[in-house]
Amino acid sequence: MSAFRQAIKDIISNIETVILDKTAAIKTSLAAYLAGGHVLLEDVPGVAKTVLVRCLAISSGCTFTRIQCTPDLLPTDVSGVSIYNQKTQEFEFRRGPIFNQIIVADEINRATPRTQSALLEAMAEGQVSVDGRTYKLAQPFTVFATQNPVEHEGTFPLPEAQLDRFMLRLTIGYPNITAEGDMLERMRVTHPLEALKPVTDAETILRMQAAVREILVHDRVREYILRLIHRTRDSTHLSLGASPRASMALFRACQAFAAVQGRSYVIPDDVKSLAHPVLEHRLILNPESRLRRVTAHSVLRDIISEVPVPAGSISGKAG
Repeated sequence: MSAFRQAIKDIISNIETVILDKTAAIKTSLAAYLAGGHVLLEDVPGVAKTVLVRCLAISSGCTFTRIQCTPDLLPTDVSGVSIYNQKTQEFEFRRGPIFNQIIVADEINRATPRTQSALLEAMAEGQVSVDGRTYKLAQPFTVFATQNPVEHEGTFPLPEAQLDRFMLRLTIGYPNITAEGDMLERMRVTHPLEALKPVTDAETILRMQAAVREILVHDRVREYILRLIHRTRDSTHLSLGASPRASMALFRACQAFAAVQGRSYVIPDDVKSLAHPVLEHRLILNPESRLRRVTAHSVLRDIISEVPVPAGSISGKAG
């Protein structure tokens, strides 16, 4: 566990040489990565969404690519295409950008639904199927998709099934004035990203992802997660509550978040910290609540305040 904690510290410290004043966002995105989940980065342009992912890829020693989503982007532009080789008189598969370990699907809501769906199999199964053949993707594999919540013209909103594939939705936000001043000074000559070096490798990340699953979740904490999930299904404000996939996502994310915090067990505060990023984008308001300007955020906030928090020691063995 000590080597695990040191690797976590090294990755966070490395990223913080580039991304300033965003420790919480770095830890949350790293937790999703170690939990094997995909992340939807929803924020205004220019707050370093793509830079954060590039820093994570470089720090972890994994391959990285950025897919700029546009309305004319085709599914084969993502997965790859078979091309006929006249010399061999056979079709050869040319791999697309999805065959990398960390992917940024930039402005994913600008791609057509057909192209968006090309990511579904890769995100869910870690593989792509082209011309009747299945190709496994290199592990660890994670998709970080970005979208701009302000500009909606010419966009294709992600359907609920696609949103549910993302373990969590994360916003980064603007830096404070001091951090932004430091950023300007650091970038005066060169971008600090150019000097960033790996601090671990893909094999270590895979071992860390396996170790995360051994993080203890006490019976009472697991029950707390389930009570939160089931309350979303009973809410009079929601036409669609959190799915079983959501409960698994919250469970796995809490395990990874506890590990990032340096603990070998999950506490209720981990659940409360991740409930909004993991669950909010999965909740669908009913028409009446929309008219009354009720938000998924406020509904989830009320549920968290109403569900009793487990008391007593939860750092021992479950049960």
